[in-house]
Amino acid sequence: MITDDFDERTIANMEVALDRACERFPEQLASHEARKRIAAQILECARRGDRTLKGLTDAAMLAATLISSRKIRSHQPSLNGFQRMIH
Repeated sequence: MITDDFDERTIANMEVALDRACERFPEQLASHEARKRIAAQILECARRGDRTLKGLTDAAMLAATLISSRKIRSHQPSLNGFQRMIH
């Protein structure tokens, strides 16, 4: 269990980091799956030894940015025809 691996301060930092990332991209990260993926990156960061709020938040923001950029790209219409017209 996660509470066995980390102290209370680290767990609190992990929760804050997750909340900050999800607040930054609320529409793209509304799903449970997206939050799980960010949480996994936070856990990985903590297991590597960086348990600071800044380190955990940086890991969360990076994961959130990657997830949200993929979601945005997957919802954009193709511009191939337009790009051919301007080149």
